[in-house]
This record gives sequence, C-alpha cells and structure tokens, in this order.
Amino acid sequence: MNERIKQLAEQAKQSALDAMIKITDKEQALKVYSESYDTKFAELIVKECLDIVNRHEYSYHEADPLWETAQLIKNRFGVDL
Repeated sequence: MNERIKQLAEQAKQSALDAMIKITDKEQALKVYSESYDTKFAELIVKECLDIVNRHEYSYHEADPLWETAQLIKNRFGVDL
C-alpha cells in the first residue's frame, strides 16, 4: 500500500472512531465503525481522484473533457468538493 493510501486510511479510521465513540453497545459500535470507515475511506479516495482531475489548468471550463469527467465522478459517487 502506498503512503497516500495509508494516510487516507488513517483519516478514515479517525473519522470512524469519532463516529462510534459515544455508542455504548459494543455490537452497534462495531457496526457503526465499520460502516463509517468504509464510507469515509471511499469518499476520501474519490475526492483525491477529483482533486487530481481538478488540478488540470483547463478543467474549470465546461468544454474540457476533464471537467465533464469530474462531473461524472461526482455524480456517480455523490461526492462534492
């Protein structure tokens, strides 16, 4: 696993821990942690990909294929920057 993936996984882990911290039922806490981690990790990866697309100097114009690609990714995964 590369370093950036590890960083994103750590961010997702912290977010999941924050989501479950006040839940007293162990089984429910584990379920919340798992769901929160999976959701956050996927969201972070999609946002990272969108960030790469949006760094392209021409990607802010609707005629640019990268702009359209970014919009398709956002719509497919329901993520917005």
